[in-house]
Amino acid sequence: MIIKKIGAKILAKKVVKSIQKWTSNPIETQQKVFESLIENARNTSFGKGHGFQNISSYKDFVNQVPVRDYEALKSYFERTANGEENVLWRGKPTYIAKTSGTTSGAKYIPITKESMPFHIEGAKNALFCYIHETKNADFVNGKMIFLQGSPVLEVANGINIGRLSGIVAHFVPKYLQKNRLPSLETNCIDDW
Repeated sequence: MIIKKIGAKILAKKVVKSIQKWTSNPIETQQKVFESLIENARNTSFGKGHGFQNISSYKDFVNQVPVRDYEALKSYFERTANGEENVLWRGKPTYIAKTSGTTSGAKYIPITKESMPFHIEGAKNALFCYIHETKNADFVNGKMIFLQGSPVLEVANGINIGRLSGIVAHFVPKYLQKNRLPSLETNCIDDW
C-alpha cells in the first residue's frame, strides 16, 4: 500500500513538471495544436467545405468557420454516425458518444482513435495534479465511486456507440478498477 502511494506521488511530480513545460509557453503550444488540427482535417468534408487549405492563422479560421450550434452542424454528425468516412476527421470514428442534451434531444459526438488518449490523459492529469498539490495519495488504496453511464456499447455502421462516461470506463487503469464502486457488472444494469 505504501509503495503505491509513494509511486503515485513520484509520478504526480513528473506529470506536473511535464504540464508546466507546455503551459509555460501557452501561445506556442496552442499554435502547434491548431496547425496540427487544421492539417489533419484539411481533406475532410468539413475541411474542404471551410477552406482549410487556406487557413494558416487563427484569424483565417475565424473568417472561414462561423460559430454554430449543434443543430447547424447536425448533418456532419449524422453522416459520421451513419459510417461515412472523412467527414469531420480522417477516417471513421472509433466511438460515438451519445449525450442526453438539454436542447434538441440526443446528440452524437464522434470520438476518434487519435482523440481518446487526450480524454484519458486529461483525467489522469487531474488526479496527479491533485496528488501533487495536496501531497495526498490515500485514495489510490481506498474505495472509489465512479458515477457513470453504462459501459455497454452498441455497434452501428462499424462504430461503437454509448455514453461518454461509459466509453471512458473501458480505459480506467486496472490498478484503479479493483477498488471501484459500483462494480462493472452493476454499472451495466440500466437505471441501477
